[in-house]
Amino acid sequence: MRYSETHKRDMREKLLDSSSAIAKKGGFGTTGVDALMSAIGLTGGAFYGHFPSKDALFAAIVARELEHSAQMLAGDEQAPPDHVARCLRRYLSDGHAEHPESGCVLPALGAEIARAGPGVRAEVEAALRRLQEDWRDRVGDADAAWALLAQCVGAILLARVVESPQTRHEILAASRRFLETAIDPQPGPAGP
Repeated sequence: MRYSETHKRDMREKLLDSSSAIAKKGGFGTTGVDALMSAIGLTGGAFYGHFPSKDALFAAIVARELEHSAQMLAGDEQAPPDHVARCLRRYLSDGHAEHPESGCVLPALGAEIARAGPGVRAEVEAALRRLQEDWRDRVGDADAAWALLAQCVGAILLARVVESPQTRHEILAASRRFLETAIDPQPGPAGP
């Protein structure tokens, strides 16, 4: 049976989509090639027609996820002035914390990224720098942009490790309030 010209590309995209969700939900290192391939209806042997190694798949997942996150979080020149605040509300939501498979790669796979090779870490660093620069331009402060990114990732990570939905909600709500105040501080009382 002869496949269409786009079959290999389509299957690679399905593999990336499926593997990304599986990895973000259960960890990449603990999931075997056979499980990743069976999720899209193929055998483990077909994997190497798409990627030379499992590490190459991990690098492709991280690159793709970071690009998606950057597009979503950075916005464009037409983004409204409250774009960062909107992103914070969406990112620091119960839904994001409850569904790692459809969320940001950093809180889900950060520990595995930290153990990855220098190529993956360099790509993550470049993506984070682009996002930090965009947020720096929006909030007017380079340190604040780094702090926003770190707070967001850390808050989602903390929200995911607690058992109680109430505690998870408290962590996220407190982080949203803190960050919204940090990026849009209210004027203090007038001086004497």
